Amino acid sequence: MGILSRFSQIIQANVNTALDKMEDPSKMIDQYLRELNENLAQVKKETAGVMAEETRTKRLVDANKAEIEKYESLAKKALLAGNEGDAKVFLAKKQELESAGAGLATAYAAAHENAVKMRQMHDKLVSDIESLKTRRAAIKAKTAVAKTQSTLNKVGAASDKAAGAMSAFDRMEEKANRMMDEANAMADLNTAPIDEAKELEKKYAAGATNAAVDDELERLKKEMGL
Repeated sequence: MGILSRFSQIIQANVNTALDKMEDPSKMIDQYLRELNENLAQVKKETAGVMAEETRTKRLVDANKAEIEKYESLAKKALLAGNEGDAKVFLAKKQELESAGAGLATAYAAAHENAVKMRQMHDKLVSDIESLKTRRAAIKAKTAVAKTQSTLNKVGAASDKAAGAMSAFDRMEEKANRMMDEANAMADLNTAPIDEAKELEKKYAAGATNAAVDDELERLKKEMGL
């Protein structure tokens, strides 16, 4: 299971926890904030891991490019020394590195995309927590008013009390449904598309390696006037 999927499950679990603690909204919001702050620490750690993976793959891409340039230079030196066979060996190595570089570039692109998504979700979670903290006082005030109103309702008819309870339940259920829909939508947005063309490209690239080496040799000879 991927990191992004686990993050989605964290949000879903928070929604389920909230539904289980509907008795007192003021207590529920405190508990919900505590759980979100605990999850934030986990999300920070996982986000840092994804960002580190992006840095690692970028370093591999850069190292690969440097190796390609090195063998290009060695092939030129071999040709200047009149060692065409050595030049072909160097060019073959260069093309091997170029083939590996395509895979590294794909890995880096995926790592970069994951890092961007994780950072966005991390930042949104931080923003949501701050927003809930701001709203907490209002929620507690409304809860206190609701409790007072509930006490007054007890004086009234049993049917009035039942109607008030159903109305409060409906509001909380609507809010929980909305949170669940947003969490599911976020999970859908985090699904990365598969590049089928890149996968097929590997199938057809292998057969052209030897001919490509000769073509590369001729290009270098022309470029160097040999």
